[in-house]
Amino acid sequence: MIKYTPPSASDMKALKEGLAKSSTEMAELFGVTSGAQWRKYMAADSANRRDMGMHMLFFAMARLKLSPKEIETVLAAMREAGATIDLDAEPDSDPQ
Repeated sequence: MIKYTPPSASDMKALKEGLAKSSTEMAELFGVTSGAQWRKYMAADSANRRDMGMHMLFFAMARLKLSPKEIETVLAAMREAGATIDLDAEPDSDPQ
């Protein structure tokens, strides 16, 4: 069984500040569509806050810590499983 507790809003803010990235850059790193969507993970107001899913946090941390070759190995396995993925595509582009 996996036990996961998402980072707090202040944890997400500290990560953003530590990486010295804009909200748009953080959105790209985490694979979300916009800086506005990213900011929901830092919202102090629980009515507007969104919890960071484990898969999204894993994806972002992998992109920060793994080499490009290691990332490409994982992406290749995803493609072998039938996925279409392009990390450099524009947010509005259709992968199909």
